[in-house]
Amino acid sequence: MRYRGAHYWAWADCQLHSQEHIESLESGITLDVKARHSRSGCTQLFLGVYTSAGLPVVEEYHDRLDEVTLTRAMVWGVKRCRAIAAEVIELHELPSMNAYSGLRSINSGP
Repeated sequence: MRYRGAHYWAWADCQLHSQEHIESLESGITLDVKARHSRSGCTQLFLGVYTSAGLPVVEEYHDRLDEVTLTRAMVWGVKRCRAIAAEVIELHELPSMNAYSGLRSINSGP
């Protein structure tokens, strides 16, 4: 189950049909990309990256993608979500900060 943040609810409109791409990565991170046409005819895009527990890592939406097709918006959105997820995974692979504090002492004596 995904917990939606404020950006999703600001973007959501159940009366507008959208195309959706959902992808689950080996790490448990889920990508959610939705594209649609607004009532005025411009392309809109929602991007969501969620933890394995369903909590939002990043949510963003783009209201006016002028002269961008739904297909191009979806492709760009999936690439962007994958890049964000790669950064999140990379951060989790860093060595524990508890193992090395990063502090150095300088001895002034002989």
